[in-house]
Amino acid sequence: MALTSNNVKTASSSNVSPGDAGLTCVIAEGTVIEGTFICTENVRLDGKINGEVKVDKRLVMGNSGVIEGSVSAMNTAIQGKVEGDITVTETIQIMSTATVRGNISAGSIGIEEGAMYNGKITTAGKKK
Repeated sequence: MALTSNNVKTASSSNVSPGDAGLTCVIAEGTVIEGTFICTENVRLDGKINGEVKVDKRLVMGNSGVIEGSVSAMNTAIQGKVEGDITVTETIQIMSTATVRGNISAGSIGIEEGAMYNGKITTAGKKK
């Protein structure tokens, strides 16, 4: 089962910056998605996804956000919980409230004090 979001228009999220122009798909707290989730726009996740997550732009996870499966995105900010490998082409930010269990591959990474992380990190560095 795959859920694809191409043209979802919702209220903007406080953690999706103005530089992230475009549409934002919001997955509200209490929502559970089973299977592969694919979105070509920014995503704000406060619910739960059990399965693979593919986001073409920015993925922002709130404190209540949970992903149990692999994640790929251009940029990511995590405040919630991820159990699975994460691949980010640009920057990943792991906030102080986050719990991440899995390997991370990213262009660059920031981890706030208090965040819990268990896995291997590979960074490519910033492109010049």
